[in-house]
Amino acid sequence: MIAFREARREDVPAIVALLADDILGAAREADDMAPYLDAFDRMAGEAGNTLIVGTSAAGGVIATYQITYISGLSLRAARRAQIESVRVAGAWRGQGIGRLMFADAIERARSEGGALIQLTMNAQRGDANRFYESLGFVPSHTGFKLALS
Repeated sequence: MIAFREARREDVPAIVALLADDILGAAREADDMAPYLDAFDRMAGEAGNTLIVGTSAAGGVIATYQITYISGLSLRAARRAQIESVRVAGAWRGQGIGRLMFADAIERARSEGGALIQLTMNAQRGDANRFYESLGFVPSHTGFKLALS
């Protein structure tokens, strides 16, 4: 049984471990928790920005995603849910956790008046691309990023 809930500050080390348990994240994440805890505190103070964790029956954090609600004028003033930092622990991959996680995200988005869910993914993640398409996501746009540091 997997349960999804809002993350708590004490979940941050487990979430960072999930972010690092990835071919790309292994080179990006660090051991010093201070910046992550500061970021969590900022996120907690931002309306419409929520970090979610999935926990196993034993209570351990095995999955995470961030959902941010964006109000806008386009698409007849559609409210969007932006999904970021989707991760499932390596030992739990391939067991349907991702599908359960997105069912949770879709329900949260609907309950917040969302008209659509959008996400980006690193182009190097071919398996993730196939997964998102299997959920009904359509690769309709090209994304760009500009590093500011």
